Amino acid sequence: MKKTYNPYDNMLEVLERAAKMLGIPENDYVCLKYPERELKVSIPVGMDDGTVRVFEGYRVQHSSSRGPCKGGIRYHQDVNLDEVRALAAWMSLKCAVVNIPYGGGKGAIKVDPSELSRRELEALTRRFTAMILPLIGPERDIPAPDVGTNAEVMGWIMDTYSMFKGYTVPGVVTGKPIEIGGSLGRHDATGQGVTMIAEEILHRLGLPVQGTRVAIQGLGNVGGVTARLMSSKGFSIVALSDVSGGVHCGNGLDVEGIFAFLAEHPGALLQDYDAAEVVHITNAELLAIDTDLLIPAALENQITADNANDVRANIVVEAANGPTTVEADKILEANDVLVVPDILANAGGVVVSYFEWVQNIQALTWDKDEINRNLEKIMIRAFNEVWESRCDHGTTLRMGAYMTAIDRIAKAKRIRSVFP
Repeated sequence: MKKTYNPYDNMLEVLERAAKMLGIPENDYVCLKYPERELKVSIPVGMDDGTVRVFEGYRVQHSSSRGPCKGGIRYHQDVNLDEVRALAAWMSLKCAVVNIPYGGGKGAIKVDPSELSRRELEALTRRFTAMILPLIGPERDIPAPDVGTNAEVMGWIMDTYSMFKGYTVPGVVTGKPIEIGGSLGRHDATGQGVTMIAEEILHRLGLPVQGTRVAIQGLGNVGGVTARLMSSKGFSIVALSDVSGGVHCGNGLDVEGIFAFLAEHPGALLQDYDAAEVVHITNAELLAIDTDLLIPAALENQITADNANDVRANIVVEAANGPTTVEADKILEANDVLVVPDILANAGGVVVSYFEWVQNIQALTWDKDEINRNLEKIMIRAFNEVWESRCDHGTTLRMGAYMTAIDRIAKAKRIRSVFP
């Protein structure tokens, strides 16, 4: 029987190891083991066929020590409360790593959005928003898109919240359409950040970008943007995958050709793409491709103890949240695979979400060049701090990132103290 991995247990184990390595007393970090607040809701929705279905939803606030909670809303049929807890905790750590004034939160609905009509999806979103309304707000908890949600869904959340308040509140969510207060650069932000970090790790190792082979698991917003950006910068994308499987070409894929094919054939998947020298592979086979850089950009628990020894990449850059289990991490370290952790590598999305929120609450708009300049400044600064922490403690980049984050959150908690 295939082992199941609890992402929250994974987070707790790494947190404990990092805190002990940092040498701080348990009183300073014990609160990080427990989410501050959890809400579970039952969401009734009138379906197009006249029936009523009830969906399960969650909103978890992990830590608000450094500012309002921040985190996406996921629509996925396999989501559960422990997954949401883990994602909320990673958001707390991620915001601390890049040093923006947020804590971590996360929300989800247990649903396959592809099975709902647009009207049903809107009804589900608006009812869910009404049910989590007491928890969210620009000063409390700011949702954003995640797996299964997008800018349109964020627009529905903003409108529902605003109707209850009686005035427009654009700062209640980020990742909105530009026309109602969204930020330029937000759609590409996570992929931009992943690409910046990939370039920086190669620079640190004295390796060239040009011709570096890359395999990317996942062709959603993050994986897709990353593939196109890296290809444009001279990386050789040798493998890509989506839910249907993947394609591989040792000489490099025609990334723009693949995206043109998918655009010309609505509903098409990578399994439908065919070209000379392209070999079709599974998602499992992609993780074992002979490549320089592996970028898991799908869901959690993709690299496990069962397949970590199959990884042939020299560097793993985690574009997804929690793609590597604790056991797999130890195997990769023993095999001298350098792992750039998710809480650093994919933080570009929350950084530009922060920019969007700042623009909303100050009634400002920034141009795209300014956003990308500020994004690069924050991502490279964070990378350098994590690298220094890794070197100072003689450990991995993951431990370096966790120690950087825990230290910042613990100091904020210590300064604020515990309310009597």
